[in-house]
Amino acid sequence: MTERGPQAPDTNAIYVYAVCRAEAPLNLAGLIGVTRDEPVRALPIGSLTAIVQGVRSAEFTDEAWKERLTDEAELERYARAHHTVVSQVAAGTPTVPLPLATLYQGEDRARAALDNESPRFHRALSRIAHHAEWGVKVYAPKPSRDEEGSASAERPKDTVPTRPAPGAGRAYLDRKRNLQARREQRQGESLRVAEAVDADVSRIAKASRRLRPHGHGAAGDHRVQVLNATYLVADDRAGELDVLASSLRERTGAEIELSGPWVPYSFVGEV
Repeated sequence: MTERGPQAPDTNAIYVYAVCRAEAPLNLAGLIGVTRDEPVRALPIGSLTAIVQGVRSAEFTDEAWKERLTDEAELERYARAHHTVVSQVAAGTPTVPLPLATLYQGEDRARAALDNESPRFHRALSRIAHHAEWGVKVYAPKPSRDEEGSASAERPKDTVPTRPAPGAGRAYLDRKRNLQARREQRQGESLRVAEAVDADVSRIAKASRRLRPHGHGAAGDHRVQVLNATYLVADDRAGELDVLASSLRERTGAEIELSGPWVPYSFVGEV
């Protein structure tokens, strides 16, 4: 949906944050958006309303945007500004967020393109109305002391070579086999817990998406993630989801993280 190309530095473009049904006046006060040049405003598109802002085209050329993608701090600033606008609008009415840097060359082009997409927006708004996105992450249990001890014992040590005791080789292989079997058993149990958590949460969700599990988190965080999923849950079932998460922690003994409610970014495209 983003239009880019050769542009004159003094031309204004229309940056689009989101599309919603504005049955009441929108609260856009105090929103800065991605630029201070023009205010964030509502742009009527038939029975829908786009949340837009006039920006300098020169700041959104392909070259300018590629350069911005290499500047982590600047990219984060734009992403936060975009999300802040979307979140404030979504707090008052069902809202379809558009991707970062959705841009049109002029208001007429924005109206025409968004109006052409209006059937999709209507379907998405009907899907997410009075719903929010919730994230659920499940982590594998930590290794037992036995496993940690065996792993440490396997690490090479700076010792003077000695003649192995009779049968030491067989004992060493047995320990390795047992350790591997315990690891596989623990991994299998973790995956079964992840499937059980997903099945139970899916029963109270309107829709769900399984995401790729993350690797290790911050320094010192060695947890292994076995489920990374997001769910579209009705607002009046949010309390039920919280109770279910607590129950699943007690029942499975797993480490389960629940986050939300969020604007349903993950579910506006599935229509």
